[in-house]
Amino acid sequence: MVRSRPRLLLAAVGSCAVFSLFAAARAGAETKADAAPPKGEVVKYEFKNSKIFPGTVRDYWIYVPAQYDASQPACVFVCQDGIRYEAPAVFDRLIAAGDMPVTIGVFIMHGRVPALNGETALDRFNRSYEYDGLGDNYARFLLEELLPEVETKKTADGRAIRLSQSGNDRAIGGNSSGGVCAFTAAWERPDAFTRVFTGVGTYVGLRGAHNYSTLVRKYEPKPLRIFLEDGSNDLNIYGGDWWIANQAMERSLTFAGYETAHAWGDGGHNSKHATEVFPEAMKFLWKDWPAPVKAGRGSPQLQEIFPPESRWELVAEGFKFTEGPAVNAAGEVFFNEVPSSTTYKIGLDGKAAKFLENTNRGDGQAFGPDGRLYSVAGGSEQIVAYDAGGKASVVAEGFRGNDLVVRHDGGIYVTEPGWDGKAPSQIWYVAPDGKKRVVDKGLKFSNGLALSPDQSLLYVADTKTHWVYSYQIRPDGGLAYKQKYYHLHMPDAADDSGADGVEVDRDGRLYVATRLGLQICDQAGRVLCIVPTPNGKVSNVTLGGPRFDVLYATCGDKVFKRQLKTAGAPSWGKPVKPAAPRL
Repeated sequence: MVRSRPRLLLAAVGSCAVFSLFAAARAGAETKADAAPPKGEVVKYEFKNSKIFPGTVRDYWIYVPAQYDASQPACVFVCQDGIRYEAPAVFDRLIAAGDMPVTIGVFIMHGRVPALNGETALDRFNRSYEYDGLGDNYARFLLEELLPEVETKKTADGRAIRLSQSGNDRAIGGNSSGGVCAFTAAWERPDAFTRVFTGVGTYVGLRGAHNYSTLVRKYEPKPLRIFLEDGSNDLNIYGGDWWIANQAMERSLTFAGYETAHAWGDGGHNSKHATEVFPEAMKFLWKDWPAPVKAGRGSPQLQEIFPPESRWELVAEGFKFTEGPAVNAAGEVFFNEVPSSTTYKIGLDGKAAKFLENTNRGDGQAFGPDGRLYSVAGGSEQIVAYDAGGKASVVAEGFRGNDLVVRHDGGIYVTEPGWDGKAPSQIWYVAPDGKKRVVDKGLKFSNGLALSPDQSLLYVADTKTHWVYSYQIRPDGGLAYKQKYYHLHMPDAADDSGADGVEVDRDGRLYVATRLGLQICDQAGRVLCIVPTPNGKVSNVTLGGPRFDVLYATCGDKVFKRQLKTAGAPSWGKPVKPAAPRL
């Protein structure tokens, strides 16, 4: 159904049957606007200077509506596979009728790399590579190369072409692989594209797009408005079932709170039905413009963790690289700037100030039950404890650690990643009496670690995989029953999740800093939510503030915070048994 016209497509028996119903209903109202709308111009160009897709050549077309005023930037519609959906004529009518803003259309063919000898060899066709692939390459191609190229052109009467730089003024669409490409561009860069149209979208297993119906449910929603079209006789082949995949996408978008509409018919894998519903789709995508497209609240799981008003807030910036956030009993948060060997303290007033200097490249750190700050001094290959006045005491030495956690009884677990790839990746246990021993080996790159709220389990992130391991803690501090327990998501273009620092809340959830942002997992080892940070970086997290209900994240040169509904379970405190997971 088209949700902006709730009942019209429910009874469709053919790809165009019900479209004719609402088309007829509108005929009288639109006859005047459709009679002779001012006609825009369309000019064809070639682009062959891509650095993102080197060696490619492609045609593209620019549509400029008759109403375009070069004194101000115009809205933008980008379409893959060239001119589709009779878009220029549709735009002529809709702009004249006031159903969409003055919009410049950019219609782009996929790239191809010409063969050196066209008589004996084929060109390399980049369509699937560019369109079906996940990641930000195509969005970057548009934003860094093609659209700036468009703005070097002029209209037939010599006017400069000016495109709005606001994502709220930009729509993107396409059919089949071009459709999923449009979604990917907006998904990766919602700051640049907020309105998406996809016809018979290829949300299937060709290059990873089958994962979208899962990722949409888990990611914190982005400010996107989406219109989907498909038919029950669409493809059902080795890559997947297009009809089912499009319905799965619509259900996932609705579940996550996105503003979405769809048109289902019984057509096949072509653009016939998409062309029929395209005018209605454009009306839906541009409705209420220039009011901004807003993000939904997200899944029930996300809403259990973050209150509605919760947003990332900048705490401090201007650092080289931040790591090791740790919270004391007062709720004050301490973090390291590793390259400068400096430790900072965020007071309860929210301000960051220097606490320690010359920490020998202090890295991971945590408070102990004695109130001291325990830190990995990577430069001196020691574990050092600092009292409230900053006086240091060596607790253990002889290995270059990365991160640590201190139990309520003073026992310490430390990861030693195997920095050079030759030394083994190990987990050390330093007993309260200072004796140290290796309690596990075999991870590819052991990194962040945390204790379960009841301190019966140890969780260790393996950066070079997509796993967080779980161990049962033995009475002597040893580890048993090692499992690849938490299954993380990872970027399509990466070979691992990049899992770094980890933290738990009192309800047993695990917060993992990864390449995708924070992945928040339940006790059963499943990712509930994925929450990117504002600058796309995160190395570690802790839960601080007077009630331990503020999430602090070290993010490269910045530190951010965010309010939670839940609270932390500091390892220096009394163990707390959480409720059993919902299996």
